[in-house]
Amino acid sequence: MVAIVSPGRVRWSVQPDASAVLAATHECAAVGVDIPIGLPTGRARRACDTLTATRLGRARSSVFPAPPREVLPAPDYPQACAVARELTGRAISLQTFHITPKIAEWDAVAVTDRVVEVHPELALRALAPDTAFAPKKSARGAGQRIAALARWVDPAVALGDLPPGARLDDVLDALAVARSARRWARGTADVLGDERDARGRPMRIVC
Repeated sequence: MVAIVSPGRVRWSVQPDASAVLAATHECAAVGVDIPIGLPTGRARRACDTLTATRLGRARSSVFPAPPREVLPAPDYPQACAVARELTGRAISLQTFHITPKIAEWDAVAVTDRVVEVHPELALRALAPDTAFAPKKSARGAGQRIAALARWVDPAVALGDLPPGARLDDVLDALAVARSARRWARGTADVLGDERDARGRPMRIVC
């Protein structure tokens, strides 16, 4: 789910892969991505994952630490865990395994500093630090997120023309990610982590 936000307007699209996302957003000043960009080596976790989990507190379970790059080709979950254990001493979560195809997509494309990694829950808390968010799939959680995002965009405009089959939680995540991307473009974002991986890709999360 891609949200392109400009003054008074939100354009939505569903893109099949990372290359298509970059093509659809080529005119954007910044692009936020809810997928790990830089990947760790060895036993140490990315500092940005640890810092994000700490800042989220009770919502830290929404942080899935990025896996080593060597895990990405694993054909199934047991094999992915075996590779991860050999390299890091611990398995990866099933949730992390389910997003490894998307991680591999983004790992295969060239990214500039215009493209930044964003964690939606962290982005929402930066927008509404006074809110104790309920789970995002609950009605209360959805309402809280819409109210928080209303501090930035008009919900009637943002949610008035969604793509067929769009899920509300994905839509609200996309808006939160776009808000952090705009903060990055304007130089006002908070940045968690300041590392580079073995390929020189940034390991940081912005909000």
